[in-house]
Order: sequence, then C-alpha cells, then structure tokens
Amino acid sequence: MILGAVRLMQPVHGYDVRRELLSWGADRWANVQPGSIYHGLRKLTEESMLREVATEEVGGRPARTSYEITAKGEAEFESLLRDLWWNISMPPDPFFAAFAFIDALPREEAAAALRNRATVLRASIEGLRGSLSSRWISELKPTYVGWMFELSIVRMEAEVAWCEKTVDLVESGMSYYPPSLRESPEFRDYLERSSNTQR
Repeated sequence: MILGAVRLMQPVHGYDVRRELLSWGADRWANVQPGSIYHGLRKLTEESMLREVATEEVGGRPARTSYEITAKGEAEFESLLRDLWWNISMPPDPFFAAFAFIDALPREEAAAALRNRATVLRASIEGLRGSLSSRWISELKPTYVGWMFELSIVRMEAEVAWCEKTVDLVESGMSYYPPSLRESPEFRDYLERSSNTQR
C-alpha cells in the first residue's frame, strides 16, 4: 500500500501518503496502521525501494521528506500486486477464533451474539450504500473505489445470511458435534475434562 501510494503521488511527503491511505480506509481493510506508515517509508528507503528526493522545513514545523519509488520498488510493487490479484488468501478474522469456542457459551447468548452481529453488519451495509450514492464516491474518487464498496456489501450480505441461518441451528438445539464424534472415547474424555474444569 505504501509503495503504491508513493508511486501514485510521487514525489510525495510522508504526511500526504498517510492522509491518502487513511482517506481510503486502508487502516480497516488493508491492516495499514497510521503509526506504521512513517516507519514503512523509512524501511522501504533503507531497502532501496524508495528514495528521498528532498527534505524541507516550512516555518516552525518539523522537516518533511519527499519520496519517490525506485526501479527496485517498482519491481516489488508489481510483484506484490500480481500476487494479490492472482492468488486467493483469506484474511485473518478474529471472529473465527471466537466461533471455534461456540460450545463455551450458553446457546441463548450465542444466538443473541449472532443476531447482534447481523444487525451491526446491516448497519455497515447501509453506511456503505450511503457512501456509494454520495458525491464523495461518485465524483471525487476513481470509479473502482465504488466497485470495492460493492464487493464489501456483497460479502457482508452473505455473512448476514450465514448469521441468520446459524442462529436457527443454534436455537434448534442441534448438537455441535456429529454422532461419530460424540460416541468416541476421546470425546467422552474431553467432555469429562471440560465439566471438571467448569466446577
């Protein structure tokens, strides 16, 4: 993301790279932390992927360094770009870690949490739809930014449907474990250990 932003706006100050990436919401969907951008610029410069073009001081403000991408940085950017375009990688989702322990929650709480998740997702979907119809997206950003918003909406709608289906299964009392697992001695030992731990 940093290489791409510098490439897009070069020569560019670190402050402008940070502002641009945050305006894209990259801290949410690309795991670009605002505080790490300046460190990233320095590291990429040390690795000869960026070069410092100029450093200037205006008034009493701290010195600002301008950067541009090098041939090595261009090659790295294109390699990373194509890797992400052509390969599927699942982003880590902390919810998966929580869901792996669904049996640790009372069923009523698990169902309520899933309903809440669906409600929050619906609100996010409405927010994205509002942004899509705004001038900010339709006139002031590249067209493909709207396409990215649409992809986010489709993914969230799919998760809302999954939450609603899973709530029904949880509330139906369906066992979290298949019969073959429930009948195994190892599983009985696991249940016994779990009940002893809860006492």
